[in-house]
Amino acid sequence: MPRNIKKVRKAKSNKAKKFEASSSSNPVVASGPAKVWQPGVDALEDGEELQFDPEAYNYLRGFSIGWSCLSFDVVRDQLGLVRSEFPHTFYGVAGTQAEKASWNYIGVFKLSNISGKKREPIPASAVDGDTDMDSDSSSDEEDEEINEDTKPILHMKKVAHAGCVNRIRSMTQKPHICATWGDTGHVQVWDLSSFLNSLAESGSATPAPKEDDIIHKHLPVKVFSGHQKEGYAIDWSPLVTGRLVSGDCNKCIHLWEPTPNSWNVDANPFVGHSASVEDLQWSPMEADVFASCSVDGTIAIWDIRKGKKPCISINAHKDDVNVISWNRFASNMIASGSDDGSFSVHDLRSIEDPLAANFKYHKKAITSIEWSPHEASSLAVTSEDHQLTIWDLSLEKDAEEEAEFREKMKEQANAPEDLPPQLLFIHQGQRDLKELHWHPQIPSMIISTAVDGFNVLMPSNIGTTIPGNTDAAMASAEP
Repeated sequence: MPRNIKKVRKAKSNKAKKFEASSSSNPVVASGPAKVWQPGVDALEDGEELQFDPEAYNYLRGFSIGWSCLSFDVVRDQLGLVRSEFPHTFYGVAGTQAEKASWNYIGVFKLSNISGKKREPIPASAVDGDTDMDSDSSSDEEDEEINEDTKPILHMKKVAHAGCVNRIRSMTQKPHICATWGDTGHVQVWDLSSFLNSLAESGSATPAPKEDDIIHKHLPVKVFSGHQKEGYAIDWSPLVTGRLVSGDCNKCIHLWEPTPNSWNVDANPFVGHSASVEDLQWSPMEADVFASCSVDGTIAIWDIRKGKKPCISINAHKDDVNVISWNRFASNMIASGSDDGSFSVHDLRSIEDPLAANFKYHKKAITSIEWSPHEASSLAVTSEDHQLTIWDLSLEKDAEEEAEFREKMKEQANAPEDLPPQLLFIHQGQRDLKELHWHPQIPSMIISTAVDGFNVLMPSNIGTTIPGNTDAAMASAEP
């Protein structure tokens, strides 16, 4: 059932998790050939734990805003449309899942002083066994970990929210306007400009110890109580400022249209699914078209000019469809993630047979999926199997290249034959991952939330090339 994969366990998270590369003065030498350890397939022995390779990341850090968060969003800023140089700063909003309803809040935060490395390609000498390079790199990582100047600085404002936040989304055109879906059954719209402006003025100073603990009373600018049940699905239109859709567990979708001072919410819902609506996505190219997915296993395409029934219905998965993402560069492509651990890509140009690709790598329910805002063929996925994976769907298996690579890397372990060639990166270390977002203005940066807090990661093998039309497509707004 969808509730099992959606709700975060309501327990206070620990402090931000530190990721440190471990070293040993007495390394254990394997007696047999090296083997690739596969998450979700191979088990760890008693006393064993995984350690990440610092060379795999340009940046990796954990942080927490207090209670676990089921949902968050990146707030677009005016610090630059495309940023590639450290240090980085990013703004975000997140909704909590507190132990008591009255303890919940929206966390409006700024994470600054994100200082990592822009790594150069590995020279041939490193492949040939240049131990000096390895030791220098390890030393650099250790220096970075203990250097206070490299630690990120978190500033946060807490805004009281009635009940748990099932989902939160920041408007593309006016990022200080956010919508929340609460477990009370209400959809609320908030103007968070005063809090974001305060964070922007905070500079790089470390906040006072009690400053972030204050929960501010702040009224929403709009509350809609017309849904008969709580829900999770909500999305702002990227093309029409202020246009919103919200979907609930009672199969209903409501359209919000902006007015000069508020919103008009159509009381007559869109109805076409036979079970709970789990996610919504507006088309990146057509202002009047949006997509929905449902526990009934389908994806529906709607045109608000053509009545309250779907124009297209796709049998996407045999199990619940939890999440969808519409590709902004290839607008005929929609990705979807299911309760059975599979995710698929659907081509809307072929309605009779829209399935373009299907991947069954993950072992548990898919909880989030999102196309890269910078690369048309790249997407990222989170799952209840505690993995975040990054994929490039333009890649195909090449036997000649693989044979040549194995010859160069004779002493390295070979990847399993059934490992998908499109799989670029596997990130672990978080428990019960719930949602991820690519940063729209910082190429290769991904933020993810889980039961035990947030991670900010920048994999070293993810490119930073930006399509020529990206600048025009991005919105720059407050803070």
